[in-house]
Amino acid sequence: MIIISVKENESIDRALKRFKKKFEKTGVLKQLRARTSFEKPSITRRTQVLRAAYRQKMQEAEGL
Repeated sequence: MIIISVKENESIDRALKRFKKKFEKTGVLKQLRARTSFEKPSITRRTQVLRAAYRQKMQEAEGL
């Protein structure tokens, strides 16, 4: 359970922004979306490898 204490003279918008950031860090929504549909482990691994290759390629290009 996420608890956000609203500080004195703090706007509701600011407190809501802090709540959203905390909620996103927990990863609940990401996990929920992952569980809605089944994905084969081989496909999951393949996407992870492709993402890692893309990141590595971008880091190498940045270093030049």
